[in-house]
Amino acid sequence: MEATRTRLDPRTSIGAVDLAVSDLDRSVRFYERALGFQVHAREGETARLGAGGRDLLGLEEVRGARRAPRTTGLYHFAVLLPGRSDLATALVRLAASGAPLGGASDHGVSEALYLSDPDGNGIEIYRDRPREEWPRAGDGSVAMTIDALDLQELLDESPAARGDLRSVTPESLPPAPAATTVGHVHLHVADLEAAERFYVDVLGFDLATRYGAEALFVSAGGYHHHVGLNTWAGKGASPPPPGSAGLRWFAVEHATAAQREETVARLRDAGIDVETIASDYLVRDPSRNGIRLTARS
Repeated sequence: MEATRTRLDPRTSIGAVDLAVSDLDRSVRFYERALGFQVHAREGETARLGAGGRDLLGLEEVRGARRAPRTTGLYHFAVLLPGRSDLATALVRLAASGAPLGGASDHGVSEALYLSDPDGNGIEIYRDRPREEWPRAGDGSVAMTIDALDLQELLDESPAARGDLRSVTPESLPPAPAATTVGHVHLHVADLEAAERFYVDVLGFDLATRYGAEALFVSAGGYHHHVGLNTWAGKGASPPPPGSAGLRWFAVEHATAAQREETVARLRDAGIDVETIASDYLVRDPSRNGIRLTARS
């Protein structure tokens, strides 16, 4: 009889994302002005930011760091806002801060804005539609779309857009809502099959959606995706060289410490190295993307 695969608790989510940046002052200003984040703590060459609750973003300065093209690592991390009016205000904030908008899409399950930070790290800012409105394929799986997002219609949702937008500054807008989270991360990987085995068979995510032979999404609890995986940087792509700007790690946040220990045991049983960092664990996927294993309680 085939063994039953261990699945992550539906309450599992994505926690903080940690990035290497070339200029900490510049990056902190960017995330404060363009995303409305607050500095939770800053010491030396590191800073932790968020929306006043748990940390959502860690920054570590690596002087001279640059993004390495055609490598594994971060495609984007995605900031999830509580509602549509919050996304509309985020769009006003981007315009007021001068941050270039790289794209805007209606995915059926969500509405999203895309941009990059000063080091080229990809960012998605989005809001989810209610689950009962998510489009479904014939087999019941989530069927995400890529349609144009009507930016003017979205702007109409923000009180900040009802006056003269030329007078709006980032400082005049409210900070990111306290309920803001990191909803998902999307990664470049070298081998999609190896990535699927790691994230599904070992970590315990469910396969949510497959996009041909180049991308797939995994999630816990029926979410549209917690981790996106693609080979768009090239199959067999190498990890970025040491000292590069980009992803250091992202956190998979377990509901309990006991569940995290179960994940660590599965990883070790599979012969995968697990490091201890502070009170957490750090593991690397087959493409060397760092994952911090944390627990809420």
